[in-house]
Amino acid sequence: KEFVKKNDDLKILDVPFVEEEYSVAYKKGNTELGKKLDDGITALKNEGKLDEIVSHWIGEDADQVSYVSDASVTRTGKLIMATNAEFPPYESKKGSEVVGIDVDMMRAVCDKLGLELEIEDMQFDSIITSVESGKADVGVAGISVTEDRKKNVDFTVGYATSTQVIIVKK
Repeated sequence: KEFVKKNDDLKILDVPFVEEEYSVAYKKGNTELGKKLDDGITALKNEGKLDEIVSHWIGEDADQVSYVSDASVTRTGKLIMATNAEFPPYESKKGSEVVGIDVDMMRAVCDKLGLELEIEDMQFDSIITSVESGKADVGVAGISVTEDRKKNVDFTVGYATSTQVIIVKK
């Protein structure tokens, strides 16, 4: 929508191209981590915190203010998140910092799990391999669940639905 707003000669077709649900990828068979992530994401949804995070990045009143982790949380370990900071508003760079919906959601999940979040920015095509090999604990980058990806990693409950559209000249 933002792109079309800046280009008067373009329009978005009324019929969506496809809807995708984004989920967090984690190492195949790591059901303990998967359950913790599912519980954290579900709690954020139920509390309205996920909607609040999204509202900072999408919508008329989006201020792009990042979620601030709860300093009072005792952290007993770290969670390494593989991402690709080239998919705003889900991930992008603000100076040298990776920011966006996915980062904020994972910071809030880590608050619930008592973990420190470490972010590794990489090429999108490397994320699944990084999780599969154990170099990263999770892959979070607007990743949609596909049968092909399910062969290599497991996925959490969905946290966002994205509608892809077709843009044409007027």
